[in-house]
Amino acid sequence: MKFQKYLPIGTVVLLKDAKKRIMITGFCSISDNDKTKVYDYSGCLYPEGIISTNSTLLFDHSQIEQVYYFGFVDEEEKLFKEKLNSINKDIN
Repeated sequence: MKFQKYLPIGTVVLLKDAKKRIMITGFCSISDNDKTKVYDYSGCLYPEGIISTNSTLLFDHSQIEQVYYFGFVDEEEKLFKEKLNSINKDIN
């Protein structure tokens, strides 16, 4: 299933082969284990939220199987996404 890249903060998704939903909390995150890989999203378990700083999940857009809830979108979010997409195009 294909979705618009860079879903809004607060969007709740299920990843492929996963049993637990994740809420998107950030973008363009780098793992401590591999500084060369930039993940599309960071997130936390839903509905638990951020339990500790060590529980952040990193994943890519291509891993999303289903969107359960679409996060808040306003003018500020739209402008941010335009900049984010522009930067992403420049990097790739």
